[in-house]
Amino acid sequence: MEIKEAPDFSRGSNFTNKSSWMCKDGPFSDIVFSSRIRLARNLVDYPFPHRLNKFKKNNILRRVKDVYSRGSCLKDSVFFLMEEIDPLERQLLLERHLVSREHIKMVKGKGLILSSDEHISIMINEEDHLRLQVISWGFDLSANWQLLNRMDDELSQVLEFAFLPDLGYLTACPTNVGTALRVSCMVRLPALVVTKKINKILDLLAKISFVVRGLFGEGTAAYGDFFQISNQVCLGLCEEELIDNLEGVISQIQDQERDARSNLLKKHKMSIEDSVWRALGILRNSRLINSKEALSHLSMLSLGLDLGIIKDVKRDVVNNLFIIIGPAHLQKIEGRALKEQERDYIRAEIIREKL
Repeated sequence: MEIKEAPDFSRGSNFTNKSSWMCKDGPFSDIVFSSRIRLARNLVDYPFPHRLNKFKKNNILRRVKDVYSRGSCLKDSVFFLMEEIDPLERQLLLERHLVSREHIKMVKGKGLILSSDEHISIMINEEDHLRLQVISWGFDLSANWQLLNRMDDELSQVLEFAFLPDLGYLTACPTNVGTALRVSCMVRLPALVVTKKINKILDLLAKISFVVRGLFGEGTAAYGDFFQISNQVCLGLCEEELIDNLEGVISQIQDQERDARSNLLKKHKMSIEDSVWRALGILRNSRLINSKEALSHLSMLSLGLDLGIIKDVKRDVVNNLFIIIGPAHLQKIEGRALKEQERDYIRAEIIREKL
């Protein structure tokens, strides 16, 4: 696998593609880690991917490869066959939130289109024929939608998508029928977790048709106080309404998180300062640390930066660590397969070096 500007994984680097969305600041990024908008599209005259044979899957791959770069949005992107990407590289793509967990399994007949800045990715033959995604740092759903909508328009000029006037876009999963639009924000809510208000908020979100998942999507836990919030319903509302609804919800959650942070500092200053400094002490001195523990302490350290408790650590360093301490990144950095304890040792070493 070769990206036009390959990530730099040397020990002295930031271990990221320097033009990546992960290296750019975004609005309200102290709470909203990332914003993502995704569209599902299926080609006419083909069954959904789970019903496709090998010949038809390859035919779709060829059709998409032949036309994807004709528009302006994807002209600098690269097409990959998933089966030609090394398994470690596939896991790396997952850790960078560029593909789903499903897309790195049973990879024959699957493809990926990836922009050089990793801002755009398109999964081919995942649950649907095409999964178009735009992702950015911070709270920036509207800008992401403008780009994704333009990309969808360009692709629809060269590919015919399955659509019915009464239903909208047809998808493999009935819950995506309609706009086939999934809007999501990855938020970090340490103060709401510490004050034990998070469960009430999660229950309310479920009642108003929003889905909450963990750091890597469906079926994953909310490590590091990260929660991925997205719309549940795609039918009956236009794209702008779905985006406006999530923007409203995220704005309210941000207000509650900020209130919780302020109350922590006013009413429990000594306790929260102790938690923050303990987290920094563990991160700066551990010799073995697993992903779950590292994410938890990094989240507390990040909260300390937000509250002004810690001043000698750079925000971009902490944000970078959230990404690069994943198992695939560690193995890429070292250039070899690592056993679990080796990963824990190298993870601790890298964190110490950075902090």
